[in-house]
Amino acid sequence: MSSLLRATLVVLTLLIVAGCTSKPVLNTQHALTANEQVSAAKMKQSILAALDKRQWTVQRADPGLIQAEITVRNRYHAEIDIRYTGSNYAITYRDSRDLGYKNGKIHRNYNRWVSMLDRDILAGLRANGVSEAGSAAQLFKETGTSKQN
Repeated sequence: MSSLLRATLVVLTLLIVAGCTSKPVLNTQHALTANEQVSAAKMKQSILAALDKRQWTVQRADPGLIQAEITVRNRYHAEIDIRYTGSNYAITYRDSRDLGYKNGKIHRNYNRWVSMLDRDILAGLRANGVSEAGSAAQLFKETGTSKQN
């Protein structure tokens, strides 16, 4: 086999492997400090603003639960649940199409979408004078570890 053909096959194999990577599904959870908690309505408002900014569609907005979905390029579809109170919120995977979900793993783009949404929710809360409980230093002080689930 010629060197050029071998190199081409290696490059193609690497591209296929890199393009098909899946990661464990990202589920986030954040708690606010006791002295900076907000009303459930303020929390809901921050979540809805972040969903709108990231072009997620709200399917359902009940007290304590928001269900949303996103469809990217008319093909890739994901659905999430966001459970919230005035003191915390959690984003969890609900369903998807064409993102290769299997055995708790999913295409890395899903995790990127959730991560950006999570960052925008926190930014909205910070804009209202709220800080997140669970900084690395605080977690270490309380639990002896800097890792958050």
